[in-house]
Amino acid sequence: MDETLLGIVGVVVVFGMVFGGYLISGGKMTIIMKSLPYEMMMIGGAATGAFLIANSGSTIKHALKDIGKVFKGAHWKPDDYRDLLCLLFELIRLARQNPVALEEHIEDPENSSIFAGYSKILKDREAVELICDTLRSASMNYNDPHQVEEVLEKRLEAHLHHAKHSSHALQIVADGLPALGIVAAVLGVIKTMSSIDQPPEILGKLIGGALVGTFLGVFLAYGFVGPFSNKLDAIADEDHHFYQLIREVLVANLHNHATSICIEVGRQNVPGGRRPSFADLEEAIKNTKQDAA
Repeated sequence: MDETLLGIVGVVVVFGMVFGGYLISGGKMTIIMKSLPYEMMMIGGAATGAFLIANSGSTIKHALKDIGKVFKGAHWKPDDYRDLLCLLFELIRLARQNPVALEEHIEDPENSSIFAGYSKILKDREAVELICDTLRSASMNYNDPHQVEEVLEKRLEAHLHHAKHSSHALQIVADGLPALGIVAAVLGVIKTMSSIDQPPEILGKLIGGALVGTFLGVFLAYGFVGPFSNKLDAIADEDHHFYQLIREVLVANLHNHATSICIEVGRQNVPGGRRPSFADLEEAIKNTKQDAA
């Protein structure tokens, strides 16, 4: 199922099952709807303020931008993994045939005829720099495979940590929402206590309105913000495989394996759902050879 459709269906199911069950059991929406604007102002406003206090400007922008990924899914699709393997094949082949000719491509990838054929990869600064920096290191005889692999591993760990800032920031909000709901509920109880001399039917509505705060905090935390955080965390891990693939192929290249073996090592390390078949990749590489000719 399409990621966007899956996300929308999830939102509809959460609302439908919670409020549908409430209405079927005989619940009334009047009290909830009457209290909702005020409770949302208190809980949503406090959560937003806490989010602004707890995070830097760059993290806030990153998180707001990443929320769309919940409905879009991972950035790198199966075709992108195939294209990456083809790109690495072309670069490794050129590096072995004519190392001097490789320099123009890794020093200025924006104007490289090889990178130009893979526009989506070229737009990703981290992927391009990872490829170019590693190939440049090899050309400088910094070719101890184990040393390079260690450097790349630390770099990828830092990149993954940065990619998960959004999910961590949202998880903190999710953890705080139930408590903020209790705060709103306590304020509602304080309001109710000031009207203790009122008849039971009025007190019942006031108490019901106060409990909406507890409900709203828990509902938002476990129905939306928490799942959003988990999805962003999973997407960061999924996209991380793309950069790990670059490491695996280029380290295999430093071990002086045949170019086809380097690419096959990379293909085998692609996650199962996104791994191109051997035949499809072979056909794609064959096309790059024909284009080069």
